[in-house]
Amino acid sequence: MLPKISIDNVLRIFLALNQYPILSRRIRSRMRRELYVRGIITKENLDGETRKKGIESQVREGVHNPLEEEQADVWETRLLRIRDSLTDFYYAHNMPYEDFENLVLQVLTERGSPDTDFVWFNPELAPQEMIFEQAEMIESMPPEERKKYEARLKELKVVLIRTMVSDQLKYIKIARKWLTVGDLKEIRARKIGSGKVGGKAAGMLLAMRVIKETAPAEIAARFRIPVSYYLGSDVFYNFLNHNDMMHWNGQKYKSDDEIRADYPTLRQEFIGGTFPVEITESLERILQEAGGRPLIVRSSSLLEDNFGTSFAGKYDSVFLPNQGSSDEKISALTSAIAAIYASVFNPDALTYRHLKDLADYDERIGILIQFVEGEKTGRYYFPHAAGVAFSRNLYRWSPQIKQEDGFLRLVFGLGTRAVDMVADDYPRLVALSHPRLHSTSDVRAIKRYSQQSVDVIDLEENSFATIPVREALDADYPALRFIAQLQEDGDLKPIRSRLASPEKMVVTFDGLLSRTPFAESMRTALKLLETHYKSPVDTEFALEVVNPDERPEVQITLLQCRPQSHMKDGAEIEIPEDLDDEDIIFSTHTMVPQGAVENIQYVLFVPAEGYFKLQSQNERAQLERAIGQLNAALKDQKFIAVGPGRWGTSTPDLGVHVAYSDIYNSRALVELAGEEIGASPEPSFGTHFFQDLMEANIYPLGVFLDDDKTIFKRDFFYKTPNRLADFISVDNPRALNALRLIAVRDYRPNRHLDLIMDAQQSYAVAFLVGEGKPAAAEDAPISAPPFGLE
Repeated sequence: MLPKISIDNVLRIFLALNQYPILSRRIRSRMRRELYVRGIITKENLDGETRKKGIESQVREGVHNPLEEEQADVWETRLLRIRDSLTDFYYAHNMPYEDFENLVLQVLTERGSPDTDFVWFNPELAPQEMIFEQAEMIESMPPEERKKYEARLKELKVVLIRTMVSDQLKYIKIARKWLTVGDLKEIRARKIGSGKVGGKAAGMLLAMRVIKETAPAEIAARFRIPVSYYLGSDVFYNFLNHNDMMHWNGQKYKSDDEIRADYPTLRQEFIGGTFPVEITESLERILQEAGGRPLIVRSSSLLEDNFGTSFAGKYDSVFLPNQGSSDEKISALTSAIAAIYASVFNPDALTYRHLKDLADYDERIGILIQFVEGEKTGRYYFPHAAGVAFSRNLYRWSPQIKQEDGFLRLVFGLGTRAVDMVADDYPRLVALSHPRLHSTSDVRAIKRYSQQSVDVIDLEENSFATIPVREALDADYPALRFIAQLQEDGDLKPIRSRLASPEKMVVTFDGLLSRTPFAESMRTALKLLETHYKSPVDTEFALEVVNPDERPEVQITLLQCRPQSHMKDGAEIEIPEDLDDEDIIFSTHTMVPQGAVENIQYVLFVPAEGYFKLQSQNERAQLERAIGQLNAALKDQKFIAVGPGRWGTSTPDLGVHVAYSDIYNSRALVELAGEEIGASPEPSFGTHFFQDLMEANIYPLGVFLDDDKTIFKRDFFYKTPNRLADFISVDNPRALNALRLIAVRDYRPNRHLDLIMDAQQSYAVAFLVGEGKPAAAEDAPISAPPFGLE
């Protein structure tokens, strides 16, 4: 009788083979086949024994309810290892050593030709390790052989994407084509805990792969993503369980008043929560790698950055200077994560989910932890520039601007000032078809509406800070001449001397846009992303000017990418040529979108005089609540809102401070600007608030009162009776003076308003129409060419 294999020999051989997991998987599969054929054990008995020993091992580890307490992927990994161990045992005790040697040699000679031994299994139930091994094996095959397994590879990648990245079908359809097995392994290596990485991380990773694969080599080399780690979405529920806070999970089904009343307490409880030890240890390893480099902790929910639901600005992001002791750093990091978890239940986010019919979706939230892009300048840390970029320019301030070439909101320093409407400050608006074209040729206006403050990380104070631009720019700043110009003799000139005064510097980015390949690179990348997403996109980015004193280059760090919010397609519209001036209520030529709102019955109007006389934050909060109540009361009426400055600004001195949840039933938000109001004609295009308007089909429109061509009928807005009391009650007299509701029929009986906006002519007009007289297509926003997935 031939000698049996010694267990020592089996262990020795497999210790070597385990360095090649795909090969060892094939050998063990062949070993099991031999065991079944020779009748040593049946497949059913091996599976039964594997399951029995799996449950026994769970019990030894303290799992008291083995069939329910362990996650499916952990259970499958457990079974895989036990099945392999039993295979080794039965083969070693029942088969000759020579047979084992022959089997190994046969498998080795078959390497690269898996037809004879391809292991078919259900990837929906298999451990991730097993899926990765087979996917890598297919990717490594010669091209001709790989063709036979392309469908299988696609299936494996879809399962990995759906379980690790995102379960959104439109995303998966694109990602399965572009993401490689190597990309997915990198995600797994940087993921903490189980669950998905969420929408924000998913969009960034997919966009980077598309650019690397499709852009010309010199452009692709200019793009990168930041050092990133991912906290899996299941950690959110682990956190709730660990801190006995699952009772908060039903907030989305409470009334608006209850949600708002509960949120301060909820947030405080979350920030006071702790994390399981294994999560904290993983976070500490990230901090060790970062050293003293600042971090940003960002939400990455399962619904974020999806087609039609961007969730822009709904959940928190937190900058961490990451200074101080190890205990201080880990405390700051865990508190930031907990605060973002709490923001899942903030009133605006829950309102948004209800409006999008997503309240019943299990919205677990992943966390994206990134090293902040930038450099140390004195006590501060910030990038040369940052901003948001759109593949479609929905607002053209000149007929020569091409919509399809894209648009940027560009700022000096951290990109927060590009996505939020803040203080008396303005980003540089860049039409990528004509990068150096300002929205005005008046040098004084360019300076007035330029960036005045910069967001930075103060390393000494260990805090996020906002400082004057002149404090961040000096003659020794490396990228100075690419960021700013000098105002001299009524003109803007390049900075050529180290003696230039910061007081005369104006942030224009003209040097960056004219002397580097930045604009060309962004335009090319955005076009490619739109092509392969089959939808317009918007991105967030940070920018470094490389070799500023020699041959300047740029390094663009992609922070985020998602489908661009846009209006729904509609029928063609035309502005009537024979409009009577008496019928025109207002008109504008300032950055006009394309579309129409017909049959407007009411106009919600916030007079500048009354608004800016409100004396306290409490009075402004009363006005905000009144607007929200009116918005709800008018849900079955067609109305638009008109007010001073920027709707949705975070700075009440610059406009009407409302949230999306206060205004979502309006069909247009008209922003009045001019010297008497003290507001800029620069629209909210590109901000988080703007994304909400686009998704809800609400038009933002600027009316610049200082423009000689503008029409604004003051009698309509100020002398028509106020119908506010017909819908809501306002107790504060000053708040009452800051809000008017105008019924169009009160100004002229049997009339309604039509608002027609023609982007091609850069002309928008709201005019009176007799009842029963159509003027334009019903709510007919235009997007050309059509957007969206095919």
